[in-house]
Amino acid sequence: MRFTPQFLDELKSRLPVSEVVGRRVKLQRSGRELKGLSPFNKEKTASFFVNDQKEAWFDFSSGKNGSIFDFVMLTEGVTFPEAVERLAQMAGVALPTVSHEDQQRDARRKTLHDVMELAAKFFETTLASRVGAKARGYLADRSLDPATQLKFRLGYASSERFALKEHLGSHGIPTEDMIEAGLLIAGGDIPVPFDRFRDRVMFPIADIRGRVIAFGGRAMDKDAPAKYLNSPETPLFHKGHTLYNIAAARQASHDGQTVVVVEGYVDVIAMVTAGYAAAVAPLGTALTEDQLALLWKMADEPVLCFDGDGAGLRAAFRAVDLAMPRLKPGKSLKFALLPQGQDPDDLLRSAGHEAVVDVVEAAKPLAAMLWTR
Repeated sequence: MRFTPQFLDELKSRLPVSEVVGRRVKLQRSGRELKGLSPFNKEKTASFFVNDQKEAWFDFSSGKNGSIFDFVMLTEGVTFPEAVERLAQMAGVALPTVSHEDQQRDARRKTLHDVMELAAKFFETTLASRVGAKARGYLADRSLDPATQLKFRLGYASSERFALKEHLGSHGIPTEDMIEAGLLIAGGDIPVPFDRFRDRVMFPIADIRGRVIAFGGRAMDKDAPAKYLNSPETPLFHKGHTLYNIAAARQASHDGQTVVVVEGYVDVIAMVTAGYAAAVAPLGTALTEDQLALLWKMADEPVLCFDGDGAGLRAAFRAVDLAMPRLKPGKSLKFALLPQGQDPDDLLRSAGHEAVVDVVEAAKPLAAMLWTR
């Protein structure tokens, strides 16, 4: 949602900075300003100041400053629109109405979110059923225990051609909605649309707010044409614009965790298991400009973790090329290289948590990777 300058100014006039900041920082009068201990750094002498006349706050210990919107974004780890929504609720102000077209688009997306949530629950239930025994065996072999399966909402799409279609249909979901959500394969040469994902372990892909927007499916049949299959582009999902595990990683990075980028779903789960809750992965492609921007919103220097083989080095060099023209003061990258022939999942299972920590802590700065090339 776009907000007019007039609406944002109204929120500022209704909510003094001291009121918003005062919910998290104990403030005391200091001349024309108020002061308190920094919410961003541990300190004994107050270096955090609020000036209601200037509608601003200043944190001299961290160098951060800004408006009420910046404060909510930084302290609560939310996006700008989410910060505006929270402040509007605090001020008792209704959010501005949107155009009819915008309302229709938002309603359509909400409907598709509901469809994707129903599909995710169906896949979870199927994994836990008798039909999911083979998939549970695969996950056990990958050391993904039931608690981890629940945490990441893993599921199973059976080999049946119409299992999901019939389940969603029983809940009143039109076939057109299933097609638009990317759950069915349809086309002029296909008389009856059928399930896109069949006989695959399912990894739900969520947006930054934790809503399921797509799926990644890992084939159980070793002869399947594609080992991994992702949802197609839909009104909800654009694979170059998001990252796997982005919602949980954003919160973890806000809590001080290191942001680590790996290559696949199971690698993310392995990194989280090893203690890196802010682990993410691109969705089957090389890192994109939009994904890099997302990473820099979470951390000043995220760590890109690549396999230690030739392909991994080439991927690291592509990331260098992507980042170089977009570098800004205080923003860069680090590069961690895994032992030859091992991905994070292999390393965790073969050498344990400490080995993964050693790799991440030995990450090289971008300049060193540039000179390596």
